[in-house]
Amino acid sequence: MTRPVRVATVIARLEGGAGVLALRGALAVDPDRCAVTIVTGQGDSLIGVARAAGLEVVVEPSLRAPIRPASDLRALRRLQGLLAGRAFDVVHTHCAKGGAVGRLAAHRAGAGKIVHTYHGFPFHPFQPRALREAYIAIERRLGRITDLALCVGSGVAAEAVRRELIAPDRVQTIGVCVDGPGRARASRAAGTPAARRRARGLLGLHEAGPVVGAVGRLTYQKAPEDLVAALGILGRPEVTGVWAGSGELTRNVRQAAARTLPGRFVLTGERADILDILPAFDVLALPSRYEGLPTVVVEAMICGVPVVATAVNAVPDLVVPGETGLLVPPRRPARLAAAIGRLLDSPEEAAALAGAARDRVAGRYDRMATRNALMKAYGVETGLSAGPDRSFAEAGQSGPGLALPQVTGS
Repeated sequence: MTRPVRVATVIARLEGGAGVLALRGALAVDPDRCAVTIVTGQGDSLIGVARAAGLEVVVEPSLRAPIRPASDLRALRRLQGLLAGRAFDVVHTHCAKGGAVGRLAAHRAGAGKIVHTYHGFPFHPFQPRALREAYIAIERRLGRITDLALCVGSGVAAEAVRRELIAPDRVQTIGVCVDGPGRARASRAAGTPAARRRARGLLGLHEAGPVVGAVGRLTYQKAPEDLVAALGILGRPEVTGVWAGSGELTRNVRQAAARTLPGRFVLTGERADILDILPAFDVLALPSRYEGLPTVVVEAMICGVPVVATAVNAVPDLVVPGETGLLVPPRRPARLAAAIGRLLDSPEEAAALAGAARDRVAGRYDRMATRNALMKAYGVETGLSAGPDRSFAEAGQSGPGLALPQVTGS
């Protein structure tokens, strides 16, 4: 019997949206044909879930997201030794730091195949031009040693091709993965009063007024301050804002909300039940400066929640203006406020957009699509059988295939 293909999944932070997607991918592939080892620098809750599901996890403390030359060089040496010593067939890296250090280490170690997933990019329009150009130049050099780039969403893939980060024939688009019993349950309950009541009870919201919510890490990328500002501009005391997630901007957002929306903005911290709480929202707002393809938008659409999002990267893959949601420019809180107000004032339009969005994601972005895409990327024939399934539920978890912070981010 042919041995399984040995895959090293390298990511600096096994957390946030990228960490969730990396772990979902590792769990989605057929374990009889792919033996996956996760190599990461941090990620307490997801590391526990990965190990409980039977995955090997190697923690390398020097592999950290911030740029630290001494630590980065140590991580490069240690990863190179690990990858060479274990003779992995495929090294699959994720995000900027894991992608840079991991791909260089894999190249030096003589890895059989190097695959990188772009969940988004380390460069964006809100950086100084010199820094942005430096990041682009680095990605182009790394692209020369990358056999395949998996881009989360067609907008990300188009940007990779346009920027010439890697040869076009080595670019492949991949979707996010939302699966498990929670998805089916959320889809069946989409838009029902019972789901709304249950979700609001989980959040401790007992008022009858509208709720505008967001899900994601409280970071610069997600621009949570713009949602606070937008709700302030909206000027409707009956509207409650909710943000599910945590991060380095938690204190700043809490202070801004106390000034702008006293008593009307709830910070829930990390949640393990996103598909269960999303029905509490009358509108999901995504104010990000930049994105990949946000999992939470798919989750909101499954739950029948209308979406207002910024028109960045691959978000328009999901949010088609006036068809499946509304788009606004990033860093424009007044435009965000106007779009939110439009949906709150027009429940018929909001329901029509949510219905079209739900139809758009039906049967897409599931575990089997992820499994087939990854096994093809690794050079493993997928065959016709679904094969064994290692899920978050099998790891003793509950909910939509995972009981962990379901936040987005790159």
